[in-house]
Amino acid sequence: MLQSIRDNSQGLIVKVIIGLIIGVFALFGAESIVGGFFGGNKVVSVNGEDITEQDLAVSLQNLMAQIGANFDNFDEDLLREVALGQLIEDKLLMQAAANSGMAISEESIDREILRTPQFQIGGVFDADLARRTMAAQFMSPQMYRASLAERMLMSQLANAYASTSFVTNADIARLASLQSQTRDFRFLAVPLANRTLGEAIPPEDIEAYYAGNPAEFTSEEQVSVEYVILDKNRIFDEVNVDAARVFAQYETERSMAVSSIERRVAHILFEIGSVSNESQVIAEAAAVRARIDAGEDFGELAREFSVDVISAEDDGDIGYTDGSVFPDALERALLELEVGDVSGPVVTEFGVHLVKLTEFELQDYPSFEEVSERIERNLKSAEVDQFYFSRLEALANLAFETFDLQAINEDLGLEIQQSSFFGRNGGTSIVTSHPNIIRQAFSDDVLGGELNSDVIELNENQAAVLRLAEYRPSQLQPLQEVRAEIAVRLRTERERAMAREVGESILASLRAGEEAEDILAAESLSWNERTGVTRNQFDLNIEVVQSVFRLPAPDQNDVVRQGFTLTNGAYVVIELQAVNAGASDSMNEDERSQLAAALLENQGRATFDALLANLQNSARIR
Repeated sequence: MLQSIRDNSQGLIVKVIIGLIIGVFALFGAESIVGGFFGGNKVVSVNGEDITEQDLAVSLQNLMAQIGANFDNFDEDLLREVALGQLIEDKLLMQAAANSGMAISEESIDREILRTPQFQIGGVFDADLARRTMAAQFMSPQMYRASLAERMLMSQLANAYASTSFVTNADIARLASLQSQTRDFRFLAVPLANRTLGEAIPPEDIEAYYAGNPAEFTSEEQVSVEYVILDKNRIFDEVNVDAARVFAQYETERSMAVSSIERRVAHILFEIGSVSNESQVIAEAAAVRARIDAGEDFGELAREFSVDVISAEDDGDIGYTDGSVFPDALERALLELEVGDVSGPVVTEFGVHLVKLTEFELQDYPSFEEVSERIERNLKSAEVDQFYFSRLEALANLAFETFDLQAINEDLGLEIQQSSFFGRNGGTSIVTSHPNIIRQAFSDDVLGGELNSDVIELNENQAAVLRLAEYRPSQLQPLQEVRAEIAVRLRTERERAMAREVGESILASLRAGEEAEDILAAESLSWNERTGVTRNQFDLNIEVVQSVFRLPAPDQNDVVRQGFTLTNGAYVVIELQAVNAGASDSMNEDERSQLAAALLENQGRATFDALLANLQNSARIR
């Protein structure tokens, strides 16, 4: 298939089609094509609010990024269903938060953004880095703020319901009695032995097992591949950064940090409209400024005069800035103010402002010696990234244009290696166990067309290209080769059956009121007496402990008996004699606190799950 694309991609018709696509993009933008697929197509309505195909596409992309999977490995319909379910839940929670009157303040959003580590350099918020990071997520600052506000609002709603849970002393005591419960019992284990050693396994049984279980003796198809790996870490040795560049970057970061001082701001906004011109509004603002100078409260005057009614309710507070959040005129005015000072009238495109500086936080920037190593590493990483992506592009081109790995070896100096044989479930090495390697190795192009694979991303620092070296088809192993293996399996099955038979005989004798001494003596078995065994008993087989704690408590002066087979084939007989309830007063304060916290978490989760279930049951979802 890949060869067919290569052969046909040079034709006149293809060039005309590509030209038309470029023309559509140039005239109308990418959304002219993308919108045709996603734009506005309603998928579902939740209480009258629509979820579109575009919303679902973004949710599906985010889901795939979270699980780090490829569509080839999952049912696409199932993934769409999961992504749509998440969108519906989010929509219901946002509606519930709105109906409850919940809101997230601009100040809270500002603080969250300023404190986001991905937006910081040297622990200090960097506006340019924030914008680039948002753009990498295909978000404008406005879109990011809206998305962040939604996440914070849903978290607020979840916390509001989860925090309503409470735990009583009776709850702790009841759970403690179960958790710290102990049990008294005795048990014996009938191990696998050599009870059938003198019995030959009949040839017809071996042949019947072989004929009835062909899948167990069919080797899977296998491949061995040649491959090259482009490793970003090896490029580091090729890159050097001189001290002058490191110091210059330090000075740049330090100056940016100084300009990124957090200032908290309040304002009174006067509107310039058809009734009042700019000079009149400036005069009005100056009069209000005089009243502030005379001692009147800024917040009260904000509620009286500001047309920004939302901030006015909070004494005019409009949040934090690092020097790039507000219009330039406002930012310049703030540079002249001390904490508590109020500016004169400042004109922006929004109107005329009186600006008050309410908080000022200057962050000490670390010395050059403290951060030089980190700066050098970052500069080096940036250059390495450029080299890596350049070579990655060259690797992709060479993989597509050639039919072996020799040109890649010669042009990029990447060593050609060969793997051991592996099947569709992968091999044991890091390379042959990688799901992307396995998928490409068994693809039509590599396995059927004997072409180079596409570039395979192994992780963020490594990429590979492979081609088929050798193929081994699936085949049924001859009976003669597996006869001994089958004989061992059949003998083990018989030994398990014999151990179970002995164990059930002992259990039947005990239930009949006998002590089964003869059987115990013949099999050299003895009882293991245990008292006060806990759920987390470390010196006992975990299967035995779990089985004991699944048994019902015995009646007074009675016991409860049960037998079962361990995973190793041994048969165990248990005789439960007593169940001893635990008590919360036997726990120390830390244990009680941990138990209470676990109960609160479980109840909080149950409360929130009940809220979500109620929202889903009462919603109009079409």
